[in-house]
Amino acid sequence: MPGARGTGHKLDDRTIRVCHWIPLVVALFIASCAAPDTRHQIVVSARDQKLALLDRGNVMAIYPVSTSKFGLGDSRGSRFTPLGKLQIAEKIGGNAPPGTVFKSRRRTGEIVSANSPGRDPIVTRIIWLRGLEAQNANAFGRDIYIHGTPEEWKIGSPASYGCIRMRSSDIIQLYDIVGIGAAVTIVNVPLATAVPGLVTAHSMSAANPAPFVMR
Repeated sequence: MPGARGTGHKLDDRTIRVCHWIPLVVALFIASCAAPDTRHQIVVSARDQKLALLDRGNVMAIYPVSTSKFGLGDSRGSRFTPLGKLQIAEKIGGNAPPGTVFKSRRRTGEIVSANSPGRDPIVTRIIWLRGLEAQNANAFGRDIYIHGTPEEWKIGSPASYGCIRMRSSDIIQLYDIVGIGAAVTIVNVPLATAVPGLVTAHSMSAANPAPFVMR
């Protein structure tokens, strides 16, 4: 019957449309179930203005950074850098060109060169942190990131408004290595105190599988 054939065609069309969505749904489900990064760890020393990246406890690299010029803490509405144990909650900006400007975690379409006079936006990559302790419970809501800055000449001294700033080349390298869930610890002691491996020969030995040298 003509009516039956028409109904059959409509059902087939709906089925085809649904099937087109299945791969996307599966991919999103797999992504949401991805295991957290337990291999890598980040340790930031506000005292030294340095960040250490560890791979299974071995030091991969040390980068100069800038923490807050206002000091340390996590008061709501403050511009302090929080201390304690945190983790990577989100990563934003993958494959963006160096100097890409972000506002409210969205690309503006502008690219700013390093050390451009009078320019101080968030650039290149964003690694958004979530606090795991009472002393840093406001970190995620305060938008505390590890991110790139065009003010690279200030790296190595406190200069931020609460976040941890890095040179664009360094944040790209870090971003490509660490995953969601990786542990981040921010301390106000020398890096060598927080990372015992720094004062042993083990982290610099040929047996260390890390692909990057300390610097």
